[in-house]
Amino acid sequence: MQAHMPGAGGTALRAADNCSQPRPECSNPGAPSQAFGCSIFPSSTATAARRAGAALQWEERGDVTCPLLFIQLNQLLSTPAGLEWREMARWIKFEEKVEDGGERWSAPHVPALPLHSLFQLRTCLQKGTMLLDLDATSFKEIIDKALSEQPEEAELQPALRERLAALLLLQPQHQPTKSLLQLLAELGLSPCRGKAKGRSEPRSQVSKTPLKEQLRNRFKKKVPPGAEAAHVAVGEVEFLEKPFTAFIRLRHGVSLGSLAEVSLPSRFLFILLGPPRVNTYHEVGRAMATLLADELFQRVARQAEHREDLVAGMEAFLDELIVLPPGKWDPGARIPPPSHLPAPRRRTTVNPLDQQPHGNGDMAAAGDRASPGEELERTGRLFGGLLRDIRRKAPWYGSDFSDALHPQCLSAVLYIYLATVTNAITFGGMLGDATSNMQGVLESFLGTAFAGFIFCLFSGQPLTILSSTGPVLVFERLLFSFSQDHSLDYLEFRLWIGLWVAFFGVVLVATEASHLVRNFTRFTEEGFCALISLIFIYDSLKKMLSLADAFPINWQYRLDNVTSYSCTCNLSSPGHSSAGNDTSLPSPLATWQPPATPALSRTQCLDQGGHLLGTSCQYVPDITLVSFLLFGGTFLFCIALKRFRSSRYFPVGVRKLVSDFAVILAILASCAVDALLGLETPKLLVPSELKPTNPARGWIVFPFGANPWWVCLLSAVPAVLVTILIFMDQQITAVILNRREYKLQKGAGFHLDLLCVSLLMVVTSVTGLPWYVSATVISLAHMESLRKESATSAPGEQPEFLGIREQRLTGLAVFILMGVSVFMAPVLKHIPMPVLYGVFLHMGVTALNSIELTDRVRLLLVPAKHQPDRAYLRHVPLRRVHLFTAIQLLCLALLWLLKSTVAAIVFPVMLLALVAIRKGLQRVFSAHDLSWLDGPGPGAAGTHGTRPEQGSTAEEVGAVPGASLGRTAAGWARWRPRNLCSPRSASRCGGRQRRSTCR
Repeated sequence: MQAHMPGAGGTALRAADNCSQPRPECSNPGAPSQAFGCSIFPSSTATAARRAGAALQWEERGDVTCPLLFIQLNQLLSTPAGLEWREMARWIKFEEKVEDGGERWSAPHVPALPLHSLFQLRTCLQKGTMLLDLDATSFKEIIDKALSEQPEEAELQPALRERLAALLLLQPQHQPTKSLLQLLAELGLSPCRGKAKGRSEPRSQVSKTPLKEQLRNRFKKKVPPGAEAAHVAVGEVEFLEKPFTAFIRLRHGVSLGSLAEVSLPSRFLFILLGPPRVNTYHEVGRAMATLLADELFQRVARQAEHREDLVAGMEAFLDELIVLPPGKWDPGARIPPPSHLPAPRRRTTVNPLDQQPHGNGDMAAAGDRASPGEELERTGRLFGGLLRDIRRKAPWYGSDFSDALHPQCLSAVLYIYLATVTNAITFGGMLGDATSNMQGVLESFLGTAFAGFIFCLFSGQPLTILSSTGPVLVFERLLFSFSQDHSLDYLEFRLWIGLWVAFFGVVLVATEASHLVRNFTRFTEEGFCALISLIFIYDSLKKMLSLADAFPINWQYRLDNVTSYSCTCNLSSPGHSSAGNDTSLPSPLATWQPPATPALSRTQCLDQGGHLLGTSCQYVPDITLVSFLLFGGTFLFCIALKRFRSSRYFPVGVRKLVSDFAVILAILASCAVDALLGLETPKLLVPSELKPTNPARGWIVFPFGANPWWVCLLSAVPAVLVTILIFMDQQITAVILNRREYKLQKGAGFHLDLLCVSLLMVVTSVTGLPWYVSATVISLAHMESLRKESATSAPGEQPEFLGIREQRLTGLAVFILMGVSVFMAPVLKHIPMPVLYGVFLHMGVTALNSIELTDRVRLLLVPAKHQPDRAYLRHVPLRRVHLFTAIQLLCLALLWLLKSTVAAIVFPVMLLALVAIRKGLQRVFSAHDLSWLDGPGPGAAGTHGTRPEQGSTAEEVGAVPGASLGRTAAGWARWRPRNLCSPRSASRCGGRQRRSTCR
């Protein structure tokens, strides 16, 4: 029978995890160990187990960090040259073995151990030599002290000690990690030379300084900074009659020269040598290494003061084992590492997960998310929140520029620039159609450049990208129609509305109205984000379908009629002979014959007053088909290259570089395909002159003269609707971008951002430029392009998400390029519009896939037995999940209908009504259901739309934060059941029942 440890690899030690060096005494020594569960049988190590549990609860208050352990297993083997230590396996999070033949390392896998080896290891710890906090500076000194401080019943004779010391001091033969180039170079060497290269003499002793092969070992890149080493040495020795066992913990990390495969300070050593027994010592060594690789046991081992503490930690480890019976699985199968690992605190919870209530009663939520922070707390003073935002962001202002000095920021600039250009052209064209070119592409370019630059320079959250949005476009269309119907000057009427909106915005900032953001739960955020994402997808597809009208597909073409296709130019101006009046134009469908007179192009023919005659004059190549190929190819390129980071091809650095520049590479590849095909697909058209799109308007809009005086007062009514729209659009986007799972370090600026948007309304209204607000989809794409991940990750471990590269320079560079784009028309004209529409589609689909609503919609199409293991499916009946999804879809459909019909004037009010609808859901769903499906209700103190951790799967709780928009994986881990004892307070609960409440 073998024991399978899914948690044996432990989890990555975070910088915030601390280990208390001195071991504290439990406040209630008579209390049972609540950290690891209680046995139904009495244990001789119960007191030590309680002390270990108390130490684990206390360690969170310490100030000594716990470095990661690199563990190496050396085994003593018999060779023709004599006994030799050889590296057989290594651990950081998971196990890697040297495959048969000693040429390569195995793939990382979850270790599976024989249960008997763990019992033998426990006996070794109970009876062997134990040296804790040993002061030593060399490996020889450590061995001498370990051999001289044996228990009396296991003491060796002096002659045996000398032989054993000489054996332990032999230099081990490492199995270094080789690069592909090194392996290819060794192919040209003979097998003997290749095997001998890089190995030290078999009878040499451990060097006091690292060897060249250690310093050159590429595996060092996989070891996080600050890591320490642990050494496990096992083997069979014929001259010993009984086993020799020693567990050693050094007081400080000491470099032991060439003992380890990589040069690291060593902290732990475990030695097991004894008379020959088949494969026993190797499995015990693997058990010791696996135990040290477990994070919780390592913390116990670092704090243990007595042998009993260490044994108690192992008892706690044994309590968590999952045993797989023999014959029901293949013991030789290697279990691959899971994508995400549970947090260590989940293993020290007071109540087991399987004892959590699973009912659907009207119970309170299982916990509260931590307060959103001071960003949304009221100060009770005018502009108090704004002043606090300024004080919070001012110290970071210098680093907002220095933190941008990274190659990743360059790819982000190019990606967001092209997305912003596409958005400006698309919405600029729509605005031109809706306002008779009172606002067109040029105004869209200049307004985006100016407003975005000012916002990134002074805002509280510079990662936000300002742009025209669909809801604002709807209001502009309605406003222009109203002005035309009532003979009002559109730009002047719009100016007064913008001034009122700016005034109302300043009032909202002064009264700290952003505090209402606390009422936005995931229900509201997902509805708004889904709407914006669908607008992106719809607009990109609509633009592509419109190409069929501009470049119709030639459905009547027949290959057999190719000889009858021709087109000639008929010049009817005087002075031309009849023979010269008909000039043949080359047709792509006809065999071209050299004309008798110089051929005239279509443009030249029409300029000279001629007209075209022939069956192929109206022929249009299949530009629409090629455009759709470029459109779909760009989208698929973006998806594939983004996923390339998690593939198995090429080194990590190459995969990361390709993933960072995925969108740019996709655009370049599509442009290259377009250039090779040579078809005249529609290209990016950028205005090249700084003249208003409509000659009837100027660059400054005057407030009086064109409309009656009372219009300035009447404008306050539509300004209220625009204010609601701007506030909801801006603040919902701000809430999404400032989610806790993105691990932002510089804080938010809700009040400062709203003030910047309000003041920009004045400038854009006076100059007749479009109104701008935070663009949810582009801002999310900006955040995604600036994700930071750990440079080093253990074999088998996914890179750790470290946060977002917070800075201002990428946004500033994007909007500077937007302004310069007016003069870059000769370069930008080579970019096909279908390629940019493909980027548009990619951003919309990525944002839509990032919300949990999309996952729950998929559940409607998946049979119950094939549905993924989601936390809410464990705790909420499926019919209730579908009902919640249906309500969300109904609200989304209503928003879309309002946006698309004449009733769009009430669209801002409907956005505000989403909060009220979410409040009303408390009458339809129990608090228990809502806590899992959406989070606490609006207005709950100290809550902000999250869910409990208890019962969550490792996939959701341990997911890389920031990977999804609507999921708060990092936030879930902060939930604590109100009726349960926290790890810190568990010791204060004494001997109460496990279900009791801490008082």
